[in-house]
Amino acid sequence: MAHHKSALKRIKLSEAQCDRNRAYKTRMKTAVKKVRELESREGALDVLVQAYSEIDKLAQKGIIPKNRAANKKSSLAKFVNSLS
Repeated sequence: MAHHKSALKRIKLSEAQCDRNRAYKTRMKTAVKKVRELESREGALDVLVQAYSEIDKLAQKGIIPKNRAANKKSSLAKFVNSLS
């Protein structure tokens, strides 16, 4: 257990940040799943824009690396383009 007041504070802050980041990542994963579930290209384009927004927010906040965000966006675009 921590012995200093500042160490106890860091533990509390770290737990709060972990919970917040987990919630953000869950929102992103849900947005990605919504895109992957669709079967028509027209419907997927609207949902794709929302997924891009979620992914960009996470990258901007530093929750996921910018390169990972770019890779996710690229794979989603590739999937949507493969739809008929």
